[in-house]
Amino acid sequence: MRIVGGTFPEAMPGEERVHNTCVSVAPDGRVDAVYRKIHLFDVDLGPEARFVESSRVAPGKEVVVVPTPFGGIGLSVCYDVRFPELYRAMAARGAAFLAVPSAFTPQTGKDHWEVLLRARAIENQAFVLAPAQCGRHAPDRASHGRSLVIDPWGLVLAQAGDRPCVITADCDLEELAAIRRRLPALAHRRL
Repeated sequence: MRIVGGTFPEAMPGEERVHNTCVSVAPDGRVDAVYRKIHLFDVDLGPEARFVESSRVAPGKEVVVVPTPFGGIGLSVCYDVRFPELYRAMAARGAAFLAVPSAFTPQTGKDHWEVLLRARAIENQAFVLAPAQCGRHAPDRASHGRSLVIDPWGLVLAQAGDRPCVITADCDLEELAAIRRRLPALAHRRL
């Protein structure tokens, strides 16, 4: 079994800020990949949703795709989903799966969460695995929830509700190959 963790604050030597870090743990228990969130959530959505993530988090710099026997897993975190070029770089490095652990705000989650994830699945012809925090974490902090598994055609295979739970879905690698063969958009890309 492979585990892609959510995120944790990773201390940086000589720096007051931390990285917002996601790791992949191989079946033998060793950490085989580390991704540090590249795009930081500095937004002003109104009085109830102002965030300056860069005040306490330093951005990462590297695109990370974990090679596995069943296809590469691209690692990302939350707000990264708004930057399609990151996911295209993952697809170019062999990602068949895109992991997007998140804590989307209720303000953006209700309108953007599913749409953005489905777009990343379609444009990169990859499965999207999007675990999401839900509920209220503190008086001034809540997350949208609605964890999703999406197929390379953009269809939702599984969706969680607004409470903690486990969702599962069959990710058919033969269907992934067929989609990429029938609609070879990744091969048609011109720079």
